Amino acid sequence: MITIKRFIDKVSLIEGKRTNTVVLPIEEARILRDELAKLLADNYELLNKQNKNDQVIQVEINGGNW
Repeated sequence: MITIKRFIDKVSLIEGKRTNTVVLPIEEARILRDELAKLLADNYELLNKQNKNDQVIQVEINGGNW
C-alpha cells in the first residue's frame, strides 16, 4: 500500500507544478501494478464471501405442548 500512497503524493506534487506528465521508474510501476492487483483480488474475494453469507436460513420454533 505504500507504493499507492507514494503515487498519490507524486501526482499531487506534480499537479501543483502544473505539469501534465507523471514519470515512474519501471520497478516502481511494477510494484504499483502488483499492489493494485492484490487490492482488487482481495476486494473481489471479500465481496464473494459476503454474497455466500447472504443465504436465507429459515428457523422454525415449536412451542411443544404449551
